[in-house]
Order: sequence, then structure tokens, then C-alpha cells
Amino acid sequence: MNNPRSLPYTVRTVLVAGISVLIASCGGGSSGSTDSTLDGSNQSLTTIPSSATTGSTPTTSTPTTSTPTTSTPTTSTPTTSTPTTSTPTTVAGPTGQDASLYTLAFDEEFDSYNANLWNDHIWYESSNATKNYTVENGVLKIWPQKDASGNFFNRAIDTDGKYYQTYGYFEMEAKLPVGKGTWPAFWLYNHDQAAHPEIDIMEAYAGGVSPWGDNNDHPTAYGTTAWPNGGDAGSYFKQNMTPDLSAGFHKYGMKWEPNKLTFYFDGNQVYTVSATMPSRMYILLDLWYGSASGTPDSTTPTGKTNSYEVNYVRAWKFK
Repeated sequence: MNNPRSLPYTVRTVLVAGISVLIASCGGGSSGSTDSTLDGSNQSLTTIPSSATTGSTPTTSTPTTSTPTTSTPTTSTPTTSTPTTSTPTTVAGPTGQDASLYTLAFDEEFDSYNANLWNDHIWYESSNATKNYTVENGVLKIWPQKDASGNFFNRAIDTDGKYYQTYGYFEMEAKLPVGKGTWPAFWLYNHDQAAHPEIDIMEAYAGGVSPWGDNNDHPTAYGTTAWPNGGDAGSYFKQNMTPDLSAGFHKYGMKWEPNKLTFYFDGNQVYTVSATMPSRMYILLDLWYGSASGTPDSTTPTGKTNSYEVNYVRAWKFK
């Protein structure tokens, strides 16, 4: 089956548990940019000033006899001021990792849609005018939808030309959609390098035969793949069995080292690859159709209630 990433199409076949999964990689084109990082803010120390109270004993006047009164001063006891430190809201380190080994470099919490950071289509396609994505309540949502021509269409949200990183730890927390043909993914890519390196941290196929999906087209597995040379030979793939990925949020992570890639699910290691991939890459979140998930049809739920929901995307660099 053809992969809509192909330009031109390169058919890639992966055999897992008797299942043929055809995936294709992107090819050609060029795009360049400088790397960028996000800065945090410093919090100041706030001190509550101390205060002291002083009391005095009033004098008493006797009408008949004038008797001098003695004023007895009271002793003021100063209060002790306790510094109050404001603690900034901080992002935890990578799930299941030693946070002291990393520095946060990219943090997208989806408080709004930042068009200065994200594109809404992949480099070889134009942006479809039909709206099928939004940011609300701190979550990016991308849902299956037919466009004006009556067809399901791809939607990619990526940082191509706006943010790149080489090595580090990448993590997303997300809940996946259901339905025949749905193909959500979280991946890294570079099409301005001749090899077109690609790292697929999460790809799910709800409409695929078991164990990709159940009888109701819910995703019950996902794939991780490393493509050091794009669609050429030498790729590394693993299918990971999971609970229903549409039933709740899960964390998908990947540690990218100079000679090794390690993939994680909810902080637990699921796959390790010995591979050298030194090129910078940008981040992609997308909802496409096809591959092992089949072709969407009238049974595929459309609309916002069946969204690929992304709570955050973060990337750390090694210290």
C-alpha cells in the first residue's frame, strides 16, 4: 500500500508477526533554517518585612493630691520574618529519566496555536482550507474530516524551517483517534539532507488487522522506526503492543544519542537501535490516512470528538 509521505513514492515493507506494513519515506526538496531554543524566566525572592508593636501605661490623675506617676515602658518583641520563596512552575524532566542529565530546549504546552513555531502542512503539500485542527484547553486537536471535494485529507503540524535539534530526548503526551484509515504519528525528519533521515517515535493504525487495531477500529499497538537513510535499506522497526490508545493519554518518548536510539512508552523502554544519525531534524505531528490502517470510509468518525489530542511536546538536550 502507498504511503502519502512519498515524493516520489518509495515502497518500504516491514514484516512483523506475519503482517506486512508498507511505509514510505519523503524524498527531495530542501529547506534551511537556524536552530532555536525557548528561554525560561527568573523568579525573585520575596521577603515579608518584620513589624514591632510598642505599648505604654497611661498615667492616672488624682484630684486632691498631686502624685507624680511613673511611666513603665513596655518591651517590644520583634517578630521574625521568614523569607517566602516563589517557586516557578517547572517542567519535569523526561519521563523515567534522570532529569539532572538534561536541559529543556523545546517546550510546547499548547496554550495557543503558535504560527511562528508551527506550519500546518508538510513541505511538499499545500495547506488544505478545510479546518480540522485547533488548540483549546491546553490541547492540540487534529480530527478526521472531509474537505470541499468530499475526500479525507492529510494534516501535518511541524516545525520545518522553525525549529531543529540534533540528539537529546523527545517526548509527547497524547490520546489517539479511532476509525478505519486513521494514521496518527509523532516523528522527526530532515528533507534538506540527501539521506532524508527519519525517526518515527509513534505511528498507529487503528483500522489495521490485529494487533494494530481491535474489531472496533481502536488502536491497540503502535510502531517505532528509525530510517538512517530514508527509504533505503537498513531501517529498524518494532511493533509495540499496548492497551487501547484512544482510551486515555500516554507518553511516547525517544532518547537520541550519537550511536543509539532508545524508545519509551510511559517511561518504560520498549526498543533500542544501534544507529548513527547525526543530522538535525524537525518535529512533526500529523493525522494521515492509509498504510496499515486501510482506507477511510463512511464508518470513520469525523469531527472534533474523534481527535488526535496532543497535551504537550517537549525536547531536551544533553548537558
